Amino acid sequence: MPVNVVLVEPEIPQNTGNIVRTCAAIGANLHLVRPLGFSVEDRYLKRAGLDYWNEVNIKYYDSFEELRKVNSPDTFFYASTKASRNYTEVDYPEGCFLVFGKETAGLPEQLLRENLEWCIRIPMKKDIRSLNLSNSVAIVVFEALRQHGFAGLELEGKLGNGK
Repeated sequence: MPVNVVLVEPEIPQNTGNIVRTCAAIGANLHLVRPLGFSVEDRYLKRAGLDYWNEVNIKYYDSFEELRKVNSPDTFFYASTKASRNYTEVDYPEGCFLVFGKETAGLPEQLLRENLEWCIRIPMKKDIRSLNLSNSVAIVVFEALRQHGFAGLELEGKLGNGK
């Protein structure tokens, strides 16, 4: 099941590098919305996803509106600590777009308000601000993949036969 990961104005190169690695491992497309808080030539970015950078279909956009226009009418889900619906409570269609905001501020409040029915959250303790961006992406992406039986991914381990 192809899935699309969207990072809106990511700021920390190591997080984006880790997300590149996750996207490579699962065959996800990565969409980066500018401005980026780093250069794509950044050594930390490359180091985190070094062996995988060329394995991922990465597209760049100058605004979120541009991304929506190019990919309309696809289904978008918006991850936010402010959302009321848990990420496990929705059905993720094939090819959906999982949208994550920048590390320091998340997604713009107006965008969330305009898309309330599509907002999702990862449950956590009340006194914790948020999870790391790359961890959040992995959690939500793997739920979408689980719902589709991890289609296209290797499901058998290489140690023993499971008995």
